Amino acid sequence: MKEQKNIPPKLADRFLSWFCKGELLEEIQGDLHEYYEELIERSKWKRNLLYWFHVFNFLRPFAIKRSRSNNSNYIVMLQHNFKIARRSLLKQKMYSAIKIGSFSLGIAACFLIALFIQDELSYDKHYVDGDRIYRLINVNNDPESSGMWTAFPAPITAALKDNFPEIDKAGRLVIHDWHYAGSNQFRKDNQLESAYEEGFAYADPEIIDILQIPMVYGSSIHALSEPNSIVLSKRKADNYFPNENPVGKVIILNEDESRPFVVGGVMESFPSNSHLKFDFIISLTDVEFWPGEQTNWCCFNYRTYIRVKPETDPKQLEEKLLYIRDNYMVPHLEEAGSSYAEIRQKYHSFLLQPVSDIHLKSQGFESEGNGDIRVVWLFGTIAGFILLLACINFVNLSTAKSANRAKEVGLRKVVGSYRFHLIYQFLTESFLTSLISCVIAILMAWMLLPYFNELSGKSLTFPWGQWLLIPTFGLFIIFIGIFSGIYPSLYLSAFKPIDVLKGSLSQGSKSSKMRSTLVIFQFTISSVLIICTLLINQQMGFILTKKIGFDKEQVVMIQGANTLADRLSTFKNELLTLSEVKNVTISDYLPISSTRRNQNPFWKDGKSKIDQGIDAQIWQVDQDYINTMGMKLLQGRGFSSELVSDSSAVIINQTMAKELGLENPIGKRIMNWQTWTVIGVVEDFHFQSLKRDIGSLCLVLGNSNSIVSVKIQTENMASMLHSITDVWDQFMPNQPMRYTFLDESYASMYEDVKWTGKVLSVFTALAIIVACLGLFALSAFMVEQRSKEISIRKILGASLSSIFSLLTFNFLKLVLIALVIAIPLGWYVINRWLEDYANRIEITWEVFVIAGIIAVLIALLTISSESIKAALVNPARKLRSE
Repeated sequence: MKEQKNIPPKLADRFLSWFCKGELLEEIQGDLHEYYEELIERSKWKRNLLYWFHVFNFLRPFAIKRSRSNNSNYIVMLQHNFKIARRSLLKQKMYSAIKIGSFSLGIAACFLIALFIQDELSYDKHYVDGDRIYRLINVNNDPESSGMWTAFPAPITAALKDNFPEIDKAGRLVIHDWHYAGSNQFRKDNQLESAYEEGFAYADPEIIDILQIPMVYGSSIHALSEPNSIVLSKRKADNYFPNENPVGKVIILNEDESRPFVVGGVMESFPSNSHLKFDFIISLTDVEFWPGEQTNWCCFNYRTYIRVKPETDPKQLEEKLLYIRDNYMVPHLEEAGSSYAEIRQKYHSFLLQPVSDIHLKSQGFESEGNGDIRVVWLFGTIAGFILLLACINFVNLSTAKSANRAKEVGLRKVVGSYRFHLIYQFLTESFLTSLISCVIAILMAWMLLPYFNELSGKSLTFPWGQWLLIPTFGLFIIFIGIFSGIYPSLYLSAFKPIDVLKGSLSQGSKSSKMRSTLVIFQFTISSVLIICTLLINQQMGFILTKKIGFDKEQVVMIQGANTLADRLSTFKNELLTLSEVKNVTISDYLPISSTRRNQNPFWKDGKSKIDQGIDAQIWQVDQDYINTMGMKLLQGRGFSSELVSDSSAVIINQTMAKELGLENPIGKRIMNWQTWTVIGVVEDFHFQSLKRDIGSLCLVLGNSNSIVSVKIQTENMASMLHSITDVWDQFMPNQPMRYTFLDESYASMYEDVKWTGKVLSVFTALAIIVACLGLFALSAFMVEQRSKEISIRKILGASLSSIFSLLTFNFLKLVLIALVIAIPLGWYVINRWLEDYANRIEITWEVFVIAGIIAVLIALLTISSESIKAALVNPARKLRSE
C-alpha cells in the first residue's frame, strides 16, 4: 500500500511528457521518481511541491522538444488519423452512408431554416439611427376590452412636437382605408390607358427624414412639402419614366383629372426586409379626410413614427406621454360628454415600439402580413431537433459498433497509445464525417433553396459571396464533430486492454441504457411533430370549411370600380341583365381582410353620457349587399332605395344586439355621431380572422364604391367572366378589368397558417426520415450480431413470427415508451398554439391514436425488412460460415 501511496503527481508527469524530448524523458523521469522516493519522510504536499519544482526546473532549451519536430509529428499523426478514419468509413459502407446521410439532411435543413431566420431577423436593421426610431402604440389595459392598436388622431404630431423636447421628429402615415391609400389606377397625364398599382400611402414630409429614405431625384425636405405631391420608388419611376428625372411630371389616379398629382421626388425602393412596402407616397400636406379633422381628437386614423434625441430613455418617455392622454384625449371625451373619458383616464397608456420589432412583434394588433417571432423560434427549434436526431444516430451507431473496435483499442493501448491519442483518433473520424456531411449538405441546400422559397414565400438567395460562409461552416464542422463524437470517443477509448484481450468485454450489440434513451428521445420528438402536424392541418381544414355566415362561393369582386364615377349604377344594372348573374352589390366593406374597416363606439339612444359604449364596425353598403353575400336576415327587413328614412336606418348583427342589451331590436334607436333606427338583425357572420370572436357590426346605406361584387350561378365560369369583361369594356375601354374571387381572398387570409402547416409537414418528414435511418441501421446491426442465435433458434423449430417478434419487440417497446412521453408534450404544444384562435378545433383522443399508429407503422416498416430477411435466411449457411 505504501508503494501505491508514494506515487508522484500524475499531472506533473504528463506535463513533463508534453514538453520534454523523447530521448531524455525516460532518464529524467526515472531520476525524478527516485528523488521522490527519497522524500518519503516528508509530508505529501511538500513532496509534491518539490517534485513540481524540479519538473519546472527542466524547462530549459536542451530538454524542450523542438517545434519543427513537434509540427512534423503532429502532421504525421493527423495524416495517420485521417487514413484510419477513411478506412473505417469505407469498411462499413452502409453505416457510414447512414451517418453521413442523416447528418447531411439535418445540416441542410438547419441551413435552409437559418437563411429563413436570418431574413426574418434582418427586418428594419438598415437604419443608421435605428435605435432612436419608434412607432407609437396605444395600449388599453381595461380587463373587459384590453388591446393594442397603431392608429392615432390627426393632431398627434403637433402635440408631440409642442410638449416633448426629447422627440427630434414626428410624422404620420396613412396606409389604407382613406381615399388613395392602398391601390389605385395609375397613369401619366399624357396617356389614355391606366395601369393598376398597389402600395400607395399618405405621409407627412418628416417621414422621409425619420425613416432615412434615400432620394434618387428631388430633395428629402421638399419632396412632400407641397399639397398633392407624390414620391415614387425607383423601380416604379424606372418603369413609367425610364432614363429621365420625373420630378414635376403629372400623375392621374383613378381617372380623377380634377385632382392631379405632381411628382415631388424619387426615393430608393424599400428593401425587401423592411416592414414598409410602399412604392407611392402621397403628401399629407393640407389633407383633410373630413372637415376639421386636423384639430379634432375624435378619430384614430394615423400611424405615428418618431425619432428621439440621443440618450433618451424610452421608458421614461412612455410615462411622459401620458400627458397626451390627460390633456388632449380625455378632455375631448369630457367635452363630448362621453362615458369613455373615465375609462381612458384609468386604462389608456402608450408604448414606444422599436422599428426593428415591428415585423416580428406586432401580432394581434396589426392587420398587415408581418412575421411572427414565435414562428422563428418554432422553426429554429425544429432545425435544432433535426440536427440533434442526426447526432444521436452517430452516437448510437458508434457505440453499437463498439465491439468491432474493441480489439483495435486494446492493441493500441498494449503497444503504448495513451487514451487521449485514441480520443483524438475517434474525434478525427467524427470531424471527417462532419466535413463530408457539410459539403453534401451545402449542395443539397443550394439545390433545394428554390423549392424552399416557393414553400415559404421568400426570395432567399444562397450566400456564396459572403465571406462569413466558409468560417461559419468551419466552426459548424468543428462544433458538430465535437458534439457528436465526444461521447463515442470517450466510450471507445475507455476499454481496458486486459478485458478486450481476454474476450470478456460485453458485446456492443446489446441495447444499452444510453442507446435506448436516445432512441426514445428520437421517436418522442418525431411523434410530437406528427401530432402537431396532424392537428395544424385539422385546424386549417376547420377554418376553410367552417360555416362562416355568408356564401363566399362564385362571387366575383371587380376592383377599381370607383373609376366609373357616376356611371357605376348604370354598370351595375348592365351586369344584372346577364342571365347567370343573380345579384350585384357595391361596397368596399367585405368579410375578408384587406378591405375597408371603420370602427366606432355605439350606445343606446340617450345613454352616451351614462353607459360605457361598445365598439362596433360600421359598414357602408347598398340595398343588395345582404342578398349578394348570402347572409341571413333574422329579424326585420333589408334596406330599400325607395325609402328616404333608410338613410338613417341600420341593420345590426346578433352580437351587437346582445352587447347593447336589445332584446327586441327592431325599431330601437342607437347612436354614435348620429342617431340610427334599427330595421333588421342579420345572423352573425365572420368578418375577420377566425382567430378572433365575432365582434359587433352594423350595416348602413352609404357610398363605398371601389369594389363591385357579382354573385353568379354558372358551370362555365370562363364564359361568364368573358361576358362581365365585355360589359366593363363598354364603360372603361382604356382600363383593363381587375377581379378576384371572394373564396380565394378568404382562403388567402390564412396563408400564414397554411404555410406554417406545409413547412412543419416537410420538416416533420425530414425528422422522421433521420430517426428512421438511425433505427434501420441499429436494427440491421442487431440482426447481424444475433444472426448465429437466430440460426440456432430456427434449427430448434422457431417460427418466422417468433423470430420477427424477437427482433422487433425491443424496438417497438422503445417506440411505445416514446409515445407515452410524446402525447402529453404534443397536447401541451398544440394547445398553446391553438390559444390564438377563438374558433378552434377540439383536441380529441383520436388524433393521438392516429399519431401513435403512424409512429408504430413507421418503426415497423423501418425494422421489418432486416428482421424478415434474417428470419428467412438459410440457417445452415450461417452456421457453416461459423
